[in-house]
Amino acid sequence: DRVPEPFNSRRELRMRRPDDWHHHLRDGPDVLRDTVRAAARAFSRAIIMPNLVPPVTTVAAAGEYRERIEAALAASGGAPGSFTPLMTLYLTDTTTVAAVEAAAASGFIKAFKLYPAGATTNSDSGVTDYAKIEPALRAMAAHGLVLCVHGEVTDPAVDVFDRERVFVRTRLPQLISMAPGLKIVLEHLSTKEAVESVLHGGPNLAGTITPQHLLANRNALLAGGIRPHLYCLPILKTEEDRRALLDALRTGCPRLFLGTDSAPHAIGRKETGCGCAGIFNANAALELYAEAFEEAGALEHLEAFCSLHGPAFYGVPANDEVVTLRRETWKMAHSLPLGNEEVVPFRAAQLINWRMDG
Repeated sequence: DRVPEPFNSRRELRMRRPDDWHHHLRDGPDVLRDTVRAAARAFSRAIIMPNLVPPVTTVAAAGEYRERIEAALAASGGAPGSFTPLMTLYLTDTTTVAAVEAAAASGFIKAFKLYPAGATTNSDSGVTDYAKIEPALRAMAAHGLVLCVHGEVTDPAVDVFDRERVFVRTRLPQLISMAPGLKIVLEHLSTKEAVESVLHGGPNLAGTITPQHLLANRNALLAGGIRPHLYCLPILKTEEDRRALLDALRTGCPRLFLGTDSAPHAIGRKETGCGCAGIFNANAALELYAEAFEEAGALEHLEAFCSLHGPAFYGVPANDEVVTLRRETWKMAHSLPLGNEEVVPFRAAQLINWRMDG
């Protein structure tokens, strides 16, 4: 019998179309046209983050945002239904049980997002007192809604490179104990401690991992000069942390899945005295994940991570459509349109080793 070709030597990979379980599209018709086009290129669905200004805290606001996204899909040339935004609501100290019940009844809101107040871009309205959100968390558990978590503490006494580690040690156990049965996604894992908490956690704890945290460490951000387009939160960590993330890919853990945290900012908001946190990667996210899985020696787990684990955790069917990745070298653009401005993508002007058809 013919011996199957090892995954890491294959020149072509066919897989179910993936979904993105953590995505920032921003707002405004011109910007949305470009961000939705980039997201819809590879993804069938995406969990859409609610940290607009003002934040998306009601079913009505989420419905209006969804309509703007769908209009942008049409404006970008996308076919109706070719990309589905899965909406979220912004959790605050004052989120009520009634608000959770309304979200569950809407049918299009899949999760709430917990931002510790001040943790990242547009998070000032986030949670300040965890005791105040316990009733809402219990209601989420009862109604099958997911809690997506930006897992960093904001205590100024905690070093920025340690904020995720401290959150995992202190706040995460508190959240789990407050609402037994609640499904929690610890987003954008960036440390050894965070990924190990998911690997050794229960069935209701999952985690997403970004391309940037798999492919870059803090030396890329800081060594030889500050590179503002690599600044994100959680901030890039040590090489030991990055290796722990790559090691996790090889486990095939069903509670780890794709979440790009693609978060575009125009060049002028990055190259400034106080630049914004966020990396834009949606234009080539699947290719970047393929590079990371190839480095990890784990290409056989790529499809499950990108296309199967997330739907299973959220309780939705996997996509039937198939996409193809080919081993082909190409050069990333130096910048891309973002409405009337430009955004610098992750790995700008660098060579990429995989290309998705279409």
